[in-house]
Amino acid sequence: MSRTDVLDLEVSRALSALSAAAKKGLGDPALAELVVVRASQLNHCAFCLDMHLTIARELGVSAEQLDLLAAWEEAEGVFDERERAALALTEAVTVLSDRRVSDEVYERAAKHFGDRALAHLIGLVVAINNWNRVMVGRRIPPGGHQP
Repeated sequence: MSRTDVLDLEVSRALSALSAAAKKGLGDPALAELVVVRASQLNHCAFCLDMHLTIARELGVSAEQLDLLAAWEEAEGVFDERERAALALTEAVTVLSDRRVSDEVYERAAKHFGDRALAHLIGLVVAINNWNRVMVGRRIPPGGHQP
């Protein structure tokens, strides 16, 4: 099943364009996949997990990182400081339990990403959260991903 089967073509194109622009601007395809997989874990989106875990493996993201991603904070030595900052920001923007991203999380990410890359990182988190909500909301099962 393609994304256009579950969403209006115009909306699908807009979400795809946001995803592509954010990934391109971030400039680190492997990190981008870690970010979208982590957000998809938090949002329980099986379709997006299936798709992005496949992409992450194709990009050479290690099995260790993918296996320990859900516990990245406790996985010392598996994720570098830049990845950890991106994952912390991903969780903060995805969950927003405090209704905001803490200064500590934002400043940690800003230390590792310039203004432009930080904007793209946040854009990527926003994009995958939108996709997660569409796929979960439409009850789209894993599998059937068409690049």
